Amino acid sequence: MVERLRHLLTLRLVQEIARTGSVRKAGELMSITPSAVQRRLQLLEEELGQPIFERLPNGMRLNPAGEVVLQHIRQQFAEVERLRGSLAELSGMRRGHVSIACSQAVVSSFLPSEIVAYQALYPDVTFNVEVLDHLAASARLADFTADMALVYDVSNPPDVDVVVTVPQRIYAVMGAGHPLAHRKTLRLDECLAHPLALPNPRFGGRVLLNRALAASGRQIMPKIECNSFEFLKAMVASNNYLTFQIPIGAPVIAGSPIVTVPVDSRDIDAGNIYFRQLRGRTLPIAAQRFADQITRSLSTYEPVLAPGA
Repeated sequence: MVERLRHLLTLRLVQEIARTGSVRKAGELMSITPSAVQRRLQLLEEELGQPIFERLPNGMRLNPAGEVVLQHIRQQFAEVERLRGSLAELSGMRRGHVSIACSQAVVSSFLPSEIVAYQALYPDVTFNVEVLDHLAASARLADFTADMALVYDVSNPPDVDVVVTVPQRIYAVMGAGHPLAHRKTLRLDECLAHPLALPNPRFGGRVLLNRALAASGRQIMPKIECNSFEFLKAMVASNNYLTFQIPIGAPVIAGSPIVTVPVDSRDIDAGNIYFRQLRGRTLPIAAQRFADQITRSLSTYEPVLAPGA
């Protein structure tokens, strides 16, 4: 590990060259002259015995060997972060960094409250939260840019370990003045009779909706599609639109104009919130401690829904 640490600057430069496609830009970001960046890159390629970048007229691009090297670099930085966490723990500082890839459903209430509770105990731990669809979140785990993923999905990739699974039914979400807002449960056909504002087809809830429609030979043409649930909630709050969400993404907020009503499980299958980690990876102490907290919270999770449910 100590030997690897001597090469950290060079490895970071390789990451930045790969990201920006430019030796000059990588050097500017790292406050190093382009000629010094070139020397470090050449020395690394000599040690490896082959080039890792294609030199193109408009910049630099990783070749197949470089893609392998970049994946190795990401693994090395993950190991370095774990080492730093262990050293901080020994010194009593309890510092560290946690990187999370997550679905939009958990960012409105669940994840913020978990981070606040964690930082009350460990205020020196920093977080990076990236909101992604389930495919992109899995990719972040695979390239070591995320420590964990908290996603709503209808399947499970083979290269990840599922720590906790929480079933989530589909709920209709609408404004308090919507004609269906007073109901205790809804059939899917009743929902489809109203103007729809739906998440894009890549989102887990939309996948389940499309499957349910395909099984009965039906199709829908939503009035609005969007990749932001905050936008969709704003649309249904002030208009006659209806959208769909899962309980963890539709918490009770005092004075909220939003009402949620469960859709009959005979009409549409439930999906799952998955808490995932990359198979075989040992997390840094700060990330593992937060993962343990999330595991406990999800294992005892009970949805709190808006008044119409």
